[in-house]
Amino acid sequence: MNQSLNANRNTGKILMYAALGLGAVLMIFPFAWMLLTSFKSAGERVQIPPTILPKQWLTDNYRRALTSLPFLHLYVNTTLLILFRVICAVAFSSAAGFAFAKLHFKGKNLLFSLVLVQMMLPSQIFIIPQYQMLAKMGLTNSMFALVFPGLVSAFGTFFLRQAYMGIPDELGEAAYLDGCTQWQTFTKVMLPLTKASMAALTIFTAVFAYADLMWPLIANTDLNKMTLSAGLSTLRGQFTTNYPVLMAGSLLAMIPMVVLYIMFQKQFIEGIAMTGGK
Repeated sequence: MNQSLNANRNTGKILMYAALGLGAVLMIFPFAWMLLTSFKSAGERVQIPPTILPKQWLTDNYRRALTSLPFLHLYVNTTLLILFRVICAVAFSSAAGFAFAKLHFKGKNLLFSLVLVQMMLPSQIFIIPQYQMLAKMGLTNSMFALVFPGLVSAFGTFFLRQAYMGIPDELGEAAYLDGCTQWQTFTKVMLPLTKASMAALTIFTAVFAYADLMWPLIANTDLNKMTLSAGLSTLRGQFTTNYPVLMAGSLLAMIPMVVLYIMFQKQFIEGIAMTGGK
């Protein structure tokens, strides 16, 4: 009987590893295909039947991508966009989340309901009014235009509010009895207890800002003021697209996020894992 149980366990492990291996292959295959395509010629890319490995490894696609786009400006713009959006989202969301979770004031439930409504609405419906506001202030084609929609995060407010809700009220009451003001209670008692939640919000905000395409493409029409995602979209032609050059540019655009992940891999994993548990 023990042998049959061990056989069943081994079979289960084999099936589990096979499923995980298949999932890994499906996840890695697009990146591998993008890498191989970046070394092909334009003609080889549309060849039928398609070839997996390039017949001739061409590095000219990377040179053309570098000369077609101002990558230095795109890297700087993307880095600043991520930095400012992370700072604003964490700072404002922490304060708002603490207020909604621990403070008592008139209209709190109504205001929090508006936050939930904004989360449920698609972000695309805010593009026109946001652009009109920037245009009237004369702030299009600027760094502020890129950061503007991410100054306040409804998701971040809700996320950190839930984190503060998990902190016992007795801690705030004890701080008040010790003579702390509301600001001191927030900064010295409550805020340090939500470091893991703020780390997770930082990760999500950075990833969303890096992948944002529509707003940077609308707010800034100057190529030198665009982000990496918006700049790459200019490599697509109206009638034809040189996909090997586009794939080479995409790989160059991945460098900042790959470096960021390698440097903060532990924080990435812990932050995402933390959101799945209590």
